[in-house]
Amino acid sequence: MKITVYDGADTIGGTKIHIEEKGNGLFLDFGMNFARYSLYYEEFISERTARGIHDLWHLGLIPKLNIYRKDLIPRDLDTSSYPKLPVNAVLISHAHLDHVGNVALLDGSIPLVGSPTTIAIIKALNDTAASGSHFGMEIPYYKVRKNRDEEGHILEADRKSHYPSRKVILTGKAEQLNEFLFCSPRSTKKIIPNEVKTLGEEELGFEVKAFPVDHSIYGATAYVVEGDVSLAYTGDFRLHGKNGNETRKFIREAGNAGVLITEGTRVGRKEHENVSEREVYENALEIVEEAKGLVVADFSARNFERLETFEKIAREAGRELVITAKDAYFLHALKMVDGADRLEGLRIYGNFKASQQRWETLVVWENYGDRYISPFEIRANQENYILCFSFYDMPHLLDVMPHGGVYIYSSSEAFGEEQEFSFLRLWNWLKYFGFEVHGFKVDEHGKPVFEKGLHASGHVSREELVRVIDEIDPDYIIPVHTENPMWFKEKWGDNVIILKNGERWEV
Repeated sequence: MKITVYDGADTIGGTKIHIEEKGNGLFLDFGMNFARYSLYYEEFISERTARGIHDLWHLGLIPKLNIYRKDLIPRDLDTSSYPKLPVNAVLISHAHLDHVGNVALLDGSIPLVGSPTTIAIIKALNDTAASGSHFGMEIPYYKVRKNRDEEGHILEADRKSHYPSRKVILTGKAEQLNEFLFCSPRSTKKIIPNEVKTLGEEELGFEVKAFPVDHSIYGATAYVVEGDVSLAYTGDFRLHGKNGNETRKFIREAGNAGVLITEGTRVGRKEHENVSEREVYENALEIVEEAKGLVVADFSARNFERLETFEKIAREAGRELVITAKDAYFLHALKMVDGADRLEGLRIYGNFKASQQRWETLVVWENYGDRYISPFEIRANQENYILCFSFYDMPHLLDVMPHGGVYIYSSSEAFGEEQEFSFLRLWNWLKYFGFEVHGFKVDEHGKPVFEKGLHASGHVSREELVRVIDEIDPDYIIPVHTENPMWFKEKWGDNVIILKNGERWEV
């Protein structure tokens, strides 16, 4: 088996791992490397979608391979002389963009393998993405591009073409998901249906086994791939969430793997710095029970477990939880997987805006219109609500006009200077409204300082990872999704294979 780490060898995110054997190949994730992107881009500077993959190719943000969608390749970019890898499918570990954000660039014939929950989430991401956003959102369906000029330098969406979709291979059954996958709530164009199969029904060139694991987004999956050797890939995982037992099942099943490819996000942090989801609940509940006025809860997008935590807190504190329409759409997508109505008892914030997007009108308003609440109703009874807002929702608070209240930051710390500036702007909003702030503060130098206890990481701690690897006891360990791969070498010596981006190793 040949293993190549094309990206994510020494950064947290951007994971792109290719395995090959006897003419068959699989990608383990194909994510967006935010660390590399940030070298060239920021919020208001992004790749030019009218040039297809041209910019990403020349900046080294995607590997130089002949595996991409032809409609994204302008005529002045020749990829034909570069390696054309065998790719029977891409195994998606979960729906965070650092693992799935470049999948949309891959040739349209390449199937997606993922849990029903992951596939539903990435479909909802596509449905709700802003028009003209980067290509990473275009899965499992996509807009066909065509040449706008005779030279073929400029690409634009073909307005006459319906949306092709990829073949999807689910790691489990979800009876209602097919209907959702091929429903097009973005425009009057249709999504062209493709095959939807269950793992085991499609020949992938390898025996692939999927195992649910706990992470900060639902649907996270680890894989064991059987070829001439057995390989286990963790994706991102943890043990301290409510589904930690699922992770432990994978660890037991991975015990026969000769090669372990594992994340190492937190190998630079000690175990006592880990906070469990239970601790987040207890600490946030105490704050909310003592709060006067409106409570605003800010947590990572699509962290549904954290949303459920604040829903429970709201019930116990005698408040109602108010979410955004986009949150409601994602919860509707999850309902298409397991039938559970996660919107029961929740309210949906009614933005003051000129028009609704089509996905909101067709799905959220039509199905859950009775759950909308106006900002004026919240303004009149602020002590009755917990409002799920992030930094990007702050302007809407000018309609609610909080008079004091409590703001709880329950998400990850800032990474990079641009995010620090965002926290300074957020701080200005919070001070304007007179919020009592929990979870972070801004010091006298204008730098955000984060408080422990209100956020649980989506990743396994260093000490836990040692125990996991020792229990699996693989012959070889390949670290990815880490800024410190040498830590593994110091711990397990010659059993560790350190690969740089683009390097291949054969076992």
